[in-house]
Amino acid sequence: MNTTGDSPIPDAARSDIRGRRGARDLLVRALYQWQLAGHDLTELARQFELEADFASIDQAYFRVLLEIVLKDVETLDATIARFAVRSPAQLDAVGRAILLLALAELRHRPDVPTNAIINEAVELAKRYGATDSYRFVNALLDKAAAELGERDGRLTG
Repeated sequence: MNTTGDSPIPDAARSDIRGRRGARDLLVRALYQWQLAGHDLTELARQFELEADFASIDQAYFRVLLEIVLKDVETLDATIARFAVRSPAQLDAVGRAILLLALAELRHRPDVPTNAIINEAVELAKRYGATDSYRFVNALLDKAAAELGERDGRLTG
């Protein structure tokens, strides 16, 4: 097993983690732009594929999740509405983008551990969201994960 330093994580897995982290970062930006400008899937994909960062991210992960969120936004918003005291329309665009992305991952990416999805969303909220928005993101995603059901740290639903 080829690893870097003292980390038990193989280099290939570390690369996957960095690639997905970068994809999530760009996805939050794309979903923010979608909310403000209303661009469709094709336009958003085209614009973000031109970003300098795009070459270093997990491009397939970006494309698949962007499509999932835009096609499943009503269901994802309904999930937000079930667990939030305000409607998705009342959320700030950054917070909503982070929640839409994480909920799409929880629903459609059983290969990604639940705790990884929630932790990444919390980090995105700390980086881009309003002060303490990460607490709201964490609480809502914990509730959603419990509703969807977990098995061995991965979602089954």
